[in-house]
Amino acid sequence: MATAPGRRAGSFTLSSEVTASEHYSAIHSMMGQMAKSVIGQEEVVRTLTLALLCNGNVLLEGLPGTAKTRSIKTLSQVLQAKLGRIQFTPDLLPSDVTGNEIYQDNQGHSELQFQPGPIFSELVLADEINRAPAKVQSALLEAMEERQVTVAGKTYKLPELFMVLATQNPIEQEGTYPLPEAQMDRFLMKISVDYPRAEAELAIVRMLQAEEGHQGEKLEMISQDNIFAARTAIQQMQVSGPVEQYIIDLVMATRQPADFGDKLGHWIDTGSSPRASIALHRTSRASAWLDGRDYVTPDDVRSVLHAIMRHRLIITYDALADQVTPDAIIDEIIKQVAVG
Repeated sequence: MATAPGRRAGSFTLSSEVTASEHYSAIHSMMGQMAKSVIGQEEVVRTLTLALLCNGNVLLEGLPGTAKTRSIKTLSQVLQAKLGRIQFTPDLLPSDVTGNEIYQDNQGHSELQFQPGPIFSELVLADEINRAPAKVQSALLEAMEERQVTVAGKTYKLPELFMVLATQNPIEQEGTYPLPEAQMDRFLMKISVDYPRAEAELAIVRMLQAEEGHQGEKLEMISQDNIFAARTAIQQMQVSGPVEQYIIDLVMATRQPADFGDKLGHWIDTGSSPRASIALHRTSRASAWLDGRDYVTPDDVRSVLHAIMRHRLIITYDALADQVTPDAIIDEIIKQVAVG
């Protein structure tokens, strides 16, 4: 992986000589700042942080008004990161996402110059991503997987800190285009955003009233260098053989479901790809690091399993008819797969 200016590969130390414990404190400070602005969504804050530490993309699915967009905006403010917003609509074009080459006059000569689109941002909010046709959705694929964009045969690198955060509404399906399975697989995690509890909603109302009067709490910023340092630490973390085998067994249970019980055989049509194993390994390490440990436990794996797997399962018609959710299937997988 390319290293950022002032950062040494394989080292925990940046040019600022900040210690590893200070990086850890900075990341938790970032989560605390987000929790102040996104009240009652602690799991969303933690999962977004895990995805950021793992250099992955996130799909947030929730009803309107559940702070999906606010979560992303707050993250960009705390990180002082450039935020590019794309409002997905049926008439959106791929060039509206990636940018395009246009003719411009240069000292009396017309020449093609590339005009970058909103994808050339550090954080990209793809709002209501399922409202654009597949051709536009696929414009994100190269960026999400390879951190680059190819336009008119030329390849342009994206910022080192780059993350696509897409949102969609789970109940309003009229005029939408389901995301292709290949694109769903490129999201590291899928977050289900629920309504807040009553006491949290009261705090939200009071917070927004304070913001209307410009009396809201100021967010404290952290350096992006802390993210890169944390990623280095997570990359170097070792995972024991039994835990690695547990990760593989969980994924295999989605591909050979009948071997793990009649229920799973009845519910799962197509299992998860190797990207699920890679994502589980990476996010389990990040979860352990966030909890202040340099080793991974089975609980770390289980804590991220739903977010990693819920969008990577193709369930049967019978499961759909019985209203069996992907989360319920994952619960059954956890019951059936033992730790070696």
